[in-house]
Amino acid sequence: MAGGVRKKSPGSPSPLWGKLHTLWQDKHLVLFKTEYTLLVVSVLWFLEIGINVWVIQKVAYTEIDWKAYMDEVEGVINGTYDYTELKGDTGPLVYPAGFVYIFTALYYITSRGVNIRLAQYLFAAFYLITLLLVFRIYNRTKKVPPYVFFFVCCASYRIHSIFVLRLFNDPVAMMLLFAAVNLFMDGSWTLGCGIYSLAVSVKMNVLLFAPGLLFLLLSEFGLIRTIPKLSLCAGIQLLLGLPFLLENPVGYISRAFDLGRQFMFKWTVNWRFLPEWFFLNRYFHLLLLAAHLLTLLLFALRRWKRPGESIFELLKEPSKRKTPAQKNTVDHILLFHLNLLLSAEYCSLKDKLVLSGTR
Repeated sequence: MAGGVRKKSPGSPSPLWGKLHTLWQDKHLVLFKTEYTLLVVSVLWFLEIGINVWVIQKVAYTEIDWKAYMDEVEGVINGTYDYTELKGDTGPLVYPAGFVYIFTALYYITSRGVNIRLAQYLFAAFYLITLLLVFRIYNRTKKVPPYVFFFVCCASYRIHSIFVLRLFNDPVAMMLLFAAVNLFMDGSWTLGCGIYSLAVSVKMNVLLFAPGLLFLLLSEFGLIRTIPKLSLCAGIQLLLGLPFLLENPVGYISRAFDLGRQFMFKWTVNWRFLPEWFFLNRYFHLLLLAAHLLTLLLFALRRWKRPGESIFELLKEPSKRKTPAQKNTVDHILLFHLNLLLSAEYCSLKDKLVLSGTR
């Protein structure tokens, strides 16, 4: 019509509007549908920033190991490289060299360990980084409903306690470990092995993941191409420990990688129902170790290989195997976590609390 107003034809909705419309329609399923994992974990992560600030400001800090850590690294700063002479309030230094370097940096950043509040905020940053890494793993699997992540982080008093109220070394080791797992998922195996070795250098308990990692490396590369990756892990340990190895190699290895160290009964959770004398019995420890190794063997023979194949097929180059090799999926890489679950009682209470909040 002349002089009239021409109506605009309705255009196609923008992609953003389409996503918002779908979200509104599925609002009652947001916490249950895995496609909304990224949205839910993003909200939880920002919520965690506020929770950590509140915990640091309102909940009393508890001194357990931080002062001992500072005393131990101060000994190194003062020129002592003999591990048998390094000690703190809670006993001798029993962590590998990577721990020394990282906590030496924290020593200087926190004014020789005196600025506890700053240390708490640094560990809050470690926690938020770890949470991002863990959320990314679960987001890749698309198998865990989003509501579960609330219990993983926000509802866990213990996980906040471990990171920002206790300042243990476990958070640093686990942050590096989960970074390695993310690199493995992305196919960055060499860099991932390097970061994994750094995690071991902070706390030896990360070695509990080694059988799963070995399986993944053999599955992906075969024996010959796995050797350089293992050599890299060993080389990093050697390089980091070199100053201490040159001073007293036996002292360093026996303290930093003491496989026979005795855990106290008061730290156990899983075996609390046992009498203390039984828990401390070395034959009980050997039984647990044998059960762990047997379980790993059964998984290797029954679950970690294709039906009809020998486990020794993994030693061959992937291109030379009877069944064409398949790339490791995210699910396969998450087998990496199995070994810690099987070995939980070998960890101290602190280790188990860290993982109870992040696995």
